[in-house]
Amino acid sequence: MKLLTKNSDYAVRALLILARAGDGYLSSRELAGREKIPLAYIRQVLHGLVDLGLVEAREGARGGVRLRRDPDQIPLELLIRHFQGGLTFSECLFRKKFCRNRSGCVLRRRLLELEEEVVERLKGVTIGTLLDDLDRKEGKPGRPVTGKTGKGGQDGRKHVLPAV
Repeated sequence: MKLLTKNSDYAVRALLILARAGDGYLSSRELAGREKIPLAYIRQVLHGLVDLGLVEAREGARGGVRLRRDPDQIPLELLIRHFQGGLTFSECLFRKKFCRNRSGCVLRRRLLELEEEVVERLKGVTIGTLLDDLDRKEGKPGRPVTGKTGKGGQDGRKHVLPAV
């Protein structure tokens, strides 16, 4: 059983780096190098993160990607759903055919209950909580409690981006 696929793992790792980078842009090559992720993989993952509206991309010599959303508003469940199509402990398949015992299987019902519980727990784990865990592990002070903001409005103030 594999809880996270490679793409989900790479997405989490990229988002953690981008969250620590602040408002600066990082190239996909720099992200790949820092995390020892193949460049082709990280580019694919970054496209997915742009599609989700979590990352913004800018082309050119000073381009790259940067975080667009508050790290506390990026749940792992969203990343898993996007990059994996959801979380499954059992596919009830054998050689690409549904198991004959599928409809009456007591194990299947229990596994589905566990999946639901894990998904609910993953909704509460965010890139922000992982950043806090990482800071504690490295002995760094905690993050300030501020929201990642979008572009300023007509009044010149910045507005917090809505959660996904």
